[in-house]
Amino acid sequence: MHVNAVRAVGLFVGVSALVVLAGWLCGAHKGVQVSIALVLCAGILVYLFGESLALRAMRARPVSEIERPELYRIVRELATTARQPMPKLYLSPVASPNAFATGGNPRRAALCCTTGLLRTLDERELRGVIAHELAHIRSYDTLLSSVAATLTALITALTAITFLLPLGESEETDVPNLLGGLMLTLLAPLAAMVVHCGVGRSREFRADEMAAKTTGDPLGLAKALLKLEAGNRAYPLPRERVLLATAHLMIMNPFPGRLGRFFSAHPPVAERVQRLRDLRRRWDLS
Repeated sequence: MHVNAVRAVGLFVGVSALVVLAGWLCGAHKGVQVSIALVLCAGILVYLFGESLALRAMRARPVSEIERPELYRIVRELATTARQPMPKLYLSPVASPNAFATGGNPRRAALCCTTGLLRTLDERELRGVIAHELAHIRSYDTLLSSVAATLTALITALTAITFLLPLGESEETDVPNLLGGLMLTLLAPLAAMVVHCGVGRSREFRADEMAAKTTGDPLGLAKALLKLEAGNRAYPLPRERVLLATAHLMIMNPFPGRLGRFFSAHPPVAERVQRLRDLRRRWDLS
């Protein structure tokens, strides 16, 4: 079993243990029973929707080779170079330039590009981004990220419970919104902990280096990262719960604000770019 598959199991077991412990502290035996039921439901959701959560959140659809022949050509060439299966390709109708990969293993993987990404990058830069996502697939980062995304979405979804609370017949619609914001404030640290414990920032550095070796062009990816940073500032995604939970899957943090950085598992772009430039210099010297 791949090391990231073991980490994915460990992350789920760890979060499940915390939920059961919280249930015992709150309600003894009945609390444990409720907690175990929640854990079982979470396991079913991870199994059924873990791989497709980000695709659904980004409204992605499968794209055919007839529709995007150049994209298929680039992905096929890079997958062949990396000696891995070609993933299924999806297109998200989002102006924010970004890309992500998902899937439990390389043979079930999917790679999604936004329309903003294809409009923003030239072929050299696009090859760097796609090679980066293929590196995540090859390292089984996508399995770990999918588990973390589903658990984070479940945690943040608990804010919706405020709309089920008996608040009387008051027409004040702001009350559930205020309570939802309070719940998000309380649960956000736990959700962020799941992201950061399950998805370390070092994986982005590793995927950047693997992508540079696949394309032989570290500076192409560096230029792409700078363009993506500017593009995501210009076209940020809406701060919806499910999008916040899946932000760590993407090559670039799609939320430039403070809350987005709280959930981000991405190193600073400047540091990633500098590492790629240093890699190019080392190659030139050797």
